[in-house]
Order: sequence, then C-alpha cells, then structure tokens
Amino acid sequence: MSIDAEITVFNRFFSVCVTCFSAVFLTGCAVSGGQMAQTTASNGIAQAGQGSSHTETTQTVIENRMQITSADHIRRSTGVKVAMLLPVSARNKASVMARALKQAGELALFDFDNPNITLVVKDTKGTADGARAAAQDALNSGAQIILGPLYAKSVTAVAAVAKPKNIPVIAFSSDGRVASEDVYLQSFLPGDDVERIVAYAIGQGKRRFAALIPQTTYGQIVENKFRAAVEKHGGQIVVLEHSPLNPNGMMKPMERIAAFASSKEEAVPQVDAIFLPFGRNVMPTLSPLLPYFEIDTKVVKVLGTGRWDYAAIGREKSLVNGWYPAPDPKGWRRFNQKYVTTYGKASPRIASLSYDAVSLAVALSNNPSNQRFSRQELTRSSGFAGVDGLFRLRKDGTLDRALAVLEVKKLGSHVIDQAATVFGIPAQY
Repeated sequence: MSIDAEITVFNRFFSVCVTCFSAVFLTGCAVSGGQMAQTTASNGIAQAGQGSSHTETTQTVIENRMQITSADHIRRSTGVKVAMLLPVSARNKASVMARALKQAGELALFDFDNPNITLVVKDTKGTADGARAAAQDALNSGAQIILGPLYAKSVTAVAAVAKPKNIPVIAFSSDGRVASEDVYLQSFLPGDDVERIVAYAIGQGKRRFAALIPQTTYGQIVENKFRAAVEKHGGQIVVLEHSPLNPNGMMKPMERIAAFASSKEEAVPQVDAIFLPFGRNVMPTLSPLLPYFEIDTKVVKVLGTGRWDYAAIGREKSLVNGWYPAPDPKGWRRFNQKYVTTYGKASPRIASLSYDAVSLAVALSNNPSNQRFSRQELTRSSGFAGVDGLFRLRKDGTLDRALAVLEVKKLGSHVIDQAATVFGIPAQY
C-alpha cells in the first residue's frame, strides 16, 4: 500500500458547536462575512468577489453565481490566477475527495476579502498523464501557482511541467519522497509528529522507551524518526520490536516487550513508556495485549502518533491516559461545522488542506508580482496559521506543523499541552 493510501485517506467526524471559522494568516488578511465565491459550472473557476444578502447561505451564494462562461470569465479576470489540480473525474473515492477539496477551497475564497484571486480547477483524471496535461493547461491559462494534485505520481508529473517555468506547486500528497525545492506538500507527512510526542514524554520524565513498530512502509519511516528523536532529546530505547498487522503476529513481539515493561511478580518495569504507532484498524486488537501481558499502564505510559486521533480511541481501556500528538481539534471542529452548514454533510479530513492552501495563496496574492509566490515568501520562517494550527513550508518541500499533545479519555481526548503559536519559540515541553 502506498504512503498516500496509508495516510491521506481518512475521515474524522465531530459533534461541534455552531461557530464560523476563519483561518487568520500571520500576514494579516482581512476577513469579511459579506464576500462570496464565484464559480462557473463549465470548468470550475472560482473568484473572490463582493457580498450579498446576509440571509443567503454560503452554498446559495455559490450556486447563484454559476452564470459566467469560462471563456468570458478568463478574459475579464484581472486577478491572480491560482490553479487547483484534482482528480475530478476519477473513480472510487478519488472523485469524492476531489469534490471536497474543491469545496473547501471555495470556502476559503468566501472567508477572505480579496478580489485578486481567481481559482481555476483542472481535472487530472486521477492519472499522471492527466495531471501533466492539467498542469500544462493551467500554465497556458496564466496560473501563477499550482495547488494539488492529490497523489504522488501525479505530483511528480506536475513538477516536471511547473519547475521549468518557475511555478511553485503546493500538493496534497503525503508521500514525502515527492517533495523537493519548489514542490511543497501541504499534508500530514508520516513520522513528522514523532518528535513532538517523544520530546514531551522526556520532558515529563519518561526517558526509557519500549517500542512496537509496524512492518509497513509507514513503520520504517516512523522508526527512523523515533530513533532520531529519542537520541536528540537524551532518552534511551531499551527494547524495540517489529510486528505484522495480524493479531497472531503481534503476540510474540509484545511478549518480548513485556519482559521489560510488565509488573508481574512485583518486578519493576525497566521502561517508562511504550510507543505504539498504530491506527484505528489495529489498536482495538493490539491494546488488549497490554493487560494480557501484565503491563501496568499507570506505571508505563503508552504513547502513540497522530494515527490515534480518532473518536473511539477511548474505548480501549488500556489506552486511557495515553498521550499522542495531533493538531488542536478546535480548529477542525469549527471548519467542519462551516462545511456542514454550507454543503449539508461532514467534510473528509483531508479537506482542511485545500482550505489552508487557498488561504496561503490569498495571503501572498497582494505581494508585488515578482515576489508574490517566491521561494522566500512561501518558506517564510514565521509560517502561516490554518485550520490545523500554525504551519510553515520547508525549503525541501516538506511541512513543519505545530502540534498539541492530547491525552486519551473515555469520552474523547483532550489537549494537555498546547501547540506552539509562534515558530521560533519552543512549544511547552
């Protein structure tokens, strides 16, 4: 299974308060409840414009503006053209995600009062060849920055077209191998949350670690990040085992870990924490092995990654009071409520990436044309504030994201250590 398939395709749904969300970028974009997104039905062009009646919902405003032909719209537009490349006509879940990403981008245009942005959605058809053609079409239309595509092979194809023209790409793939200079990944990259939880745990006195690592591509990435983080922050890996994802295969490696972590026969555990970087498909099977092998989770702290960030995590009794890194959930809840209000259904988790990418483009659109989407501006050290908190694009194309630490509770996780609000100032660990 590819990294894209492992990481980017996941949904999370929340019960939320009725609150409108506006991601406020550090560049100081003004937010107006009166503007609208303007969309053409023929090829998905959206443009920020002036407002309508307060009694209209966002969805009504968007639907009522689907009147201008694409050719006329392009001729008449004097704004900054931003292309979004999505698998609109692809099969299966890809087209569903494409629609959500497009709609989230339109919400961003609605939220930011900036008439200089024209969002042009191009169909990649879910293939590398389609992505290459869509990128060329976008450049021919005058796009100054490309948002998307979604999958790694398509990102590589788009980069081959965009780089020679010095057009930056902000893609939604979570395969870090396709990131490079001027090809940025606006996504949750596997393993980038590991240092946050290791550093926090060590700061709380948990210095001796056990770890069970999945035998997957994701597991390989996480193991490298885990080893580096423990060494960097002065901890020690006492025992590290690898495990397949099937229940029978987990027994022996967990038993070997239990020799260092259990409290049976009044033995003192030789580790302070056990790292279990598995997700919702595995944790219900894996977590009962902790009490089975007499690992006292009141003594040995259980740690996870962002894959623990799902609603039912607290049903696993042995994981209650465990820690994991993730964005502060408040921002996502607000965004999802706005999405539900506008489109009538919950948003797939990936949609926030599109909202933040469009908002970033809006934030930089008023810069002088020769600096607007320059490498220096895109990788500014102060970063940007989005749905999932503060983030910044690194020069190598990967993403640096400020994360909170959450503690698992029976009725849902809650933040125990806030995410940083300013880069350059360490988070509270």
